[in-house]
Amino acid sequence: MEPAIVRVLVVDDSPLVRDILARGLSAYPEIEVVGSAGDPYEARDKIVRLNPDVVTLDVQMPKMDGVEFLRRLMPQYPVPVVMVSSFTRDGARTTLEALEAGAVDFVAKPTSGGPSGLSGMISDLAEKIMAASTVNVSHFKKTRVPGASQSSPSAQPAQTGPSDRLIAIGASTGGTEAIRETLSRIPPGSPGVVVVQHMPSGFTKAFADRLNEVCALNVREAANGDVINDGEALIAQGDIHMRIVKTQGVFKVSTEMGEKVKGHRPSVDVMMSSVASAAGDRAVGVVLTGMGSDGARGLKEMRQAGARTLAQDEETSVVFGMPREAFENGGAERLVPLGEIPASIMRLVSEIGR
Repeated sequence: MEPAIVRVLVVDDSPLVRDILARGLSAYPEIEVVGSAGDPYEARDKIVRLNPDVVTLDVQMPKMDGVEFLRRLMPQYPVPVVMVSSFTRDGARTTLEALEAGAVDFVAKPTSGGPSGLSGMISDLAEKIMAASTVNVSHFKKTRVPGASQSSPSAQPAQTGPSDRLIAIGASTGGTEAIRETLSRIPPGSPGVVVVQHMPSGFTKAFADRLNEVCALNVREAANGDVINDGEALIAQGDIHMRIVKTQGVFKVSTEMGEKVKGHRPSVDVMMSSVASAAGDRAVGVVLTGMGSDGARGLKEMRQAGARTLAQDEETSVVFGMPREAFENGGAERLVPLGEIPASIMRLVSEIGR
């Protein structure tokens, strides 16, 4: 039985970019580009008329930016959307807002015009389109999609010193929102949290800054040599592996380029494997929504070292690939709905002996 063809609508204000994306995606036999649009109003009409399976959407467009378009589109006509973003500070911030507004995933436009960067971006986009085509976004129907303004915690807590326990979280597709929902409900007195979210360089600092606005934890992008403190969450920097080491009784971050693992840098496996070695049974590991199997091996190593482990359940995952692999591989003790994960983490943390 041949796989179903994924019908795609390309939305970008540049005719050249529309043509490049349409030609590049059409080279994949499982993808059919059914049309293109130059602005959100044309896109809205073509979404209704052509009923595409997936839409690629430029973040920054005239008349109405991609985020505002998503906020209006998703409650009325929910469709899986993959954003195409620029490597700029404003582009990163707007991309994160788009993910909050309902986009499934994003790719970054290449920083250079060379053919290798472009072909890599098209390949990444095609892969994410295929994943997005399996996502059910119907829950956005007739619901108000949150805007950019969020209630911030009344005060950021003071750091309470180096952690003697760790919480390790890994995610990919759909993970920015799953991580936000999880970290925003972790109390300020929790052990230190280390996070790997598959995301390119240039986006992770904006992601950490945005999380810091809505979490009681201090959230920041990790740097080599950082001490992991209670009340703090460190987000792995894009395109750099993050390992956790224990030096003179203190957990610290160690970063390195290294080869990609399962196609990813940073890799959840790399981070969680290091947590297994450094923290042993004084850690809790969680694999959230994501495509592929990154994290399955690392979470299993954590569990074998005595850590407590969880993975997000299928119903609440945007893409169930990573959690499924982690559970079926024996890494996750059980599957937990996203809304119950923060309380489950804190319950397991409380069971770790002082």
